[in-house]
Amino acid sequence: MLFLLSQTEEQMPCLCFLYQPMENILESILVTCPNDMFGCTEGFLYGKESAHEEECIFSLCSCPSLDCEYSGRYEDLYDHYKLTHISNSYWTTNCFRSSIPYKAPMLISDKIQITRVYEKKILFAVQCFRESCGVYVTVSCTAPSAPEVGQFSYQISYTVDGHTMVYISPQMKRVRKVSFENSQENFMLIPHNLLRSELLDIKFSIVETSNQE
Repeated sequence: MLFLLSQTEEQMPCLCFLYQPMENILESILVTCPNDMFGCTEGFLYGKESAHEEECIFSLCSCPSLDCEYSGRYEDLYDHYKLTHISNSYWTTNCFRSSIPYKAPMLISDKIQITRVYEKKILFAVQCFRESCGVYVTVSCTAPSAPEVGQFSYQISYTVDGHTMVYISPQMKRVRKVSFENSQENFMLIPHNLLRSELLDIKFSIVETSNQE
């Protein structure tokens, strides 16, 4: 041990080759998906778990409602939200068709509004964050990044005193858990001088852009 400690970095023998066979063995192992208990039958090479889990259609998603701890597949999440958190009248009014502008007035203090596209069993979260420079508004899709879910773009518009500002995002974020912290990406920023009350008079539209990654 004393001899090894006295060697320079160049003189010390490289022992990396001792670990290479073990790495080769691990990389050749086929493992099952962590979501196999929920129905996933996919297998993948060891070390590729995180990449698969992000795209696995069986990955659990968290309910976007504040203080709710429910999690389930994104389609189950849709049914859970409909049965648990809203009235039938609200569910009907907060449904819109893709590509068609949808009025979504919301109070800044509410922080989040959940809506859905008529053609899909997917929940979309419209969120606003009050910051020192204004109010950030963003939209996300509560679902895994699976090809079966599809990809979406969205447009937000805000009108005040006859003037309209528009934000277009070419790709909506798909998240398995909605964050209530402002990430400051993919957002519209409404400056304080353009706010007239706590009510945001906004419109948005969502377009499905692709079913493939």
